[in-house]
Amino acid sequence: MGKRQCLQPMMLGKLDSDMQKNGTGPLSYARHEKKLKTKYETRTIKIPGEHRQYRAFIFVLTFLLYASFHLSRKPISIVKGELHRYCTALNEGDVEFSSQSQRASDTPRQQPPDNETDCSWAPFDQDNYQQLLGALDYSFLCAYAIGMYLSGIIGERLPIRYYLTSGMLASGAFTALFGLGYFYNIHSFGFYVVTQIINGLVQTTGWPSVVTCLGNWFGKGRRGLIMGVWNSHTSVGNILGSLIAGYWVSTCWGLSFIVPGAIVAAMGIVCFLFLIEHPKDIACSSSLVAHSRGHENGAHRFRLQKQVFVDDENKPLDPEIQCLLLSDGKHPVHQSHVVVLPADGGGSMAAISFTGALRIPGVIEFSLCLLFAKLVSYTFLFWLPLYITSVDHLDARQAGELSTLFDVGGIFGGILAGVISDRLEKRASTCGLMLLLAAPTLYMFSTISRMGLEATIAMLLLSGALVSGPYALITTAVSADLGTHKSLKGNSHALATVTAIIDGTGSVGAALGPLLAGLLSPSGWNNVFYMLMVADACALLFLIRLIHKELSCPGSAAGDQVLFKEH
Repeated sequence: MGKRQCLQPMMLGKLDSDMQKNGTGPLSYARHEKKLKTKYETRTIKIPGEHRQYRAFIFVLTFLLYASFHLSRKPISIVKGELHRYCTALNEGDVEFSSQSQRASDTPRQQPPDNETDCSWAPFDQDNYQQLLGALDYSFLCAYAIGMYLSGIIGERLPIRYYLTSGMLASGAFTALFGLGYFYNIHSFGFYVVTQIINGLVQTTGWPSVVTCLGNWFGKGRRGLIMGVWNSHTSVGNILGSLIAGYWVSTCWGLSFIVPGAIVAAMGIVCFLFLIEHPKDIACSSSLVAHSRGHENGAHRFRLQKQVFVDDENKPLDPEIQCLLLSDGKHPVHQSHVVVLPADGGGSMAAISFTGALRIPGVIEFSLCLLFAKLVSYTFLFWLPLYITSVDHLDARQAGELSTLFDVGGIFGGILAGVISDRLEKRASTCGLMLLLAAPTLYMFSTISRMGLEATIAMLLLSGALVSGPYALITTAVSADLGTHKSLKGNSHALATVTAIIDGTGSVGAALGPLLAGLLSPSGWNNVFYMLMVADACALLFLIRLIHKELSCPGSAAGDQVLFKEH
């Protein structure tokens, strides 16, 4: 027994030494695979039943966590119509009385001046109120874009649960702080800008954390569909944020921020108590065992509890293979099959650098595409209620509720994009097709929405699906694919960094979109829609090379699949 125990680490060291000489790490296991195949059949790794329950729980939990982030971003777009409004629109009774008086006297009703302060909330009661409101959006989104590049790098080096919890608690506090300006009668523009900047920075903790956590639990099988369904948290959060903010916007707009802020903070506590970062953090299953001595070369050795019969049980095993099949260092396990997989958190692999992540094929192209796709999406997010108020002449609450239809369309668009990309195994082509259809749809939206409420509803659903589909696919399935690209050779530390680079670049566009909308809207809403159509065309342009590669190499997508899939 003593001799066998001494032999095991020596043979493992020899095997890993051979792997290093080949220069391909764990993949050089193929030279030893022939010996194993003579006695053991190959098995696909399956997640145990206990893990499936945890996986479903993590899916729902991360869905709710990030939905709460978007819930807290929506109130500012709902409250814009309340921060600046005419006194004659205080209530429907005043409007009706004013119109009756005008008809009785047959004299034109005088419009109040734009700088009238009785109804609007200073400092948004001036002629430049649209620029000031756009600056609020820009301050939040610009801070979010800058912070996102750092967030992924920091997130790779900190426990996800602590990092995400602290970000959610801080985000809840600063979202509520904006609403406290109503109760304490604060009219300083600097106060609201600083609050938005800090809130934008702390909210960057959310996206890299939840995508990394989900990527730890789900493999590449049906990733587009799974991520498409999961990414509907964006639309769900926007819908809930619109409804919650709209409930108080006309009576006490401060609560439109305080209540969402309290919800985000409460979800942060839930995150701290229940989030499980990785399957290795639970030890409830005996059907998938990782040996503690299997961390060389960033690899784990797993013993699958699947009995396989050998033709000649009395025939002695090769000494090297026998060492690999030792269960506990004492007793050989002849019925198990050993595979070598990339380590899920092996300490021997350092987190990837920023420039290293940029060198992953496709990261730059998809990042620039997302910049323009997110520009369009966030322009709708922050300015759609005000546009509906202007075109359909609805109050702030009604416009907020109607704007949720854009997010409803986004849910279906994200799921549809995931299903199509899974079926075709062509992520870039799927995004390109939806972007190609989105540009003319935006032009139709600007024209048809003026024809009445019914036309506005139809165009909101269609535009939401086509605008949100590529955005959802790139930020989820594409980011996860690139973060686990074969060029990384099993380094699992890249996912958060890649996700942060892609979403951070997209957030630059998210900051520019609302800012440009604020500058262009005074000259007419048509100019805003022309800007959005140009942005869609630019997003498509950056995907042309990848689309051409996908269409000219039909089998390339299949070659990127991992050796052992989860089912």
